[in-house]
Amino acid sequence: MKQIPNIFTLLNLVFGCLAIVVILQNGIAFNTGSNGEYLLDLPERIWLAALFIGLAAVIDFLDGFVARLLKASSEMGKQLDSLADVVSFGVAPGLILYQFLRLSIARESHALDTGVVWLLPAVLVPCAAAYRLARFNIDTSQSYGFKGVPVPAVGLVVASLPLIYWHTESVTLINLLMNRWFLYVIIILLSFLMVSKLPLMAFKFRDYSVKNNLARYLVLAIALLALIFLKWAAMPVIFLAYIVLSLTLKTHQE
Repeated sequence: MKQIPNIFTLLNLVFGCLAIVVILQNGIAFNTGSNGEYLLDLPERIWLAALFIGLAAVIDFLDGFVARLLKASSEMGKQLDSLADVVSFGVAPGLILYQFLRLSIARESHALDTGVVWLLPAVLVPCAAAYRLARFNIDTSQSYGFKGVPVPAVGLVVASLPLIYWHTESVTLINLLMNRWFLYVIIILLSFLMVSKLPLMAFKFRDYSVKNNLARYLVLAIALLALIFLKWAAMPVIFLAYIVLSLTLKTHQE
């Protein structure tokens, strides 16, 4: 019984590995439109990575729940969970950003003269994730609040990018996601948020009163509305709401 939570954690790792497989086997192709512009064909495989990262996030939530339910929490389970999270929410999202950077540079007129060094900023995300998780493992004060953005949250934000690109009809949004300077900003911002010590709320409840959980309930409400009206573009909005409300509304349970 004590190994059941660890099995869930390893399933998280499996989904992270599957995400990496489909990211690397992307089948991305370029075509030229009637006006000479580049048209990017982003096939199903790339956004399947988002599905696997999403499944890893569900399992990541369930392994802690199962561990508490079975009273099988252990130090090994804590370390194993962090190792799985590095892959599922650090390495896999980093590779998604790597592919987006590669594609954004390939659209530029001087693409053949651009060195691989311009793709390397994508590795900042897995490095920041590893640092964040290592610090979390030795910090006992993060029960009802976090210091820095949780790694799974960042992983889900990055995982939403292929879905947004795949489903949006906005040319502006497509061009933004294919702009390497915009991608660099995303990489730097997300990496900073992970390694920072900003006081952010955790979704763990000691009670369910509105007074003590206003920020949490507002995030849940915004998440529901964003999913209804924005669909695949909801995740960045939810992420932003989580950070802003964490910093502006005091949560009494931190």
